[in-house]
Amino acid sequence: MSSPLSRSIRSYVLRQGHFSNAQRQACETLLPIYGIPFTENTIDLDQIFGRSAPRILEIGSGMGETTAAIASQQPDKDFLAIEVHLPGIGSLLELIRKLQLTNLRIISHDAVAVIQQMLPGQSLDGVHIFFPDPWPKARHHKRRLIQPDFIALLCERIKPGGYLHLATDWQHYAEHMLQVLRDEPRLTNTATDYAPRPAYRPLTKFEQRGLRLGHTIRDLIFIRNSA
Repeated sequence: MSSPLSRSIRSYVLRQGHFSNAQRQACETLLPIYGIPFTENTIDLDQIFGRSAPRILEIGSGMGETTAAIASQQPDKDFLAIEVHLPGIGSLLELIRKLQLTNLRIISHDAVAVIQQMLPGQSLDGVHIFFPDPWPKARHHKRRLIQPDFIALLCERIKPGGYLHLATDWQHYAEHMLQVLRDEPRLTNTATDYAPRPAYRPLTKFEQRGLRLGHTIRDLIFIRNSA
């Protein structure tokens, strides 16, 4: 029987929106440099980044402001961003060029397939998933990225002592996330429920808009157990 993770349901919809000439040009000229093509084979991250360093995976980098800011603030770590929306990829590539970042790479493919097939076991020191699509309608909850099987897969790729950091501004999704993470025996919460926003995660335009609308932002930070 196939794993639930192999099903065809996707946790995203390709809402491309406006694709500017600058973003298009960045994709054409910079993605061959900073992009990693999808492959069904395990990749060598030391070879890709040209060094051995802590590795952080970001799933759904959006327009890239947060990803680039964190990578810029932490040059001692390498960052791998997974994103499928071309305008966001183009925007992040522009930021990589502007900030002259050498510690950031992008994979444009489905996150589940990338993690399953490309990333070695216990190769990650941290995983960021900031504001994933909440799919608020009950009939769409099956599309939510944060599900037990997906978290179990991440735990196989996170090193003992590494962390998983989620953030959302949807109360019901936050409650769902908290329960899923609590139910995973390889994870331990760093807080009683929700954690304070750490200094390394900047406020995004999206987040600021949510705050103006009265949304409460919730961070969840769990540590991968050693056993």
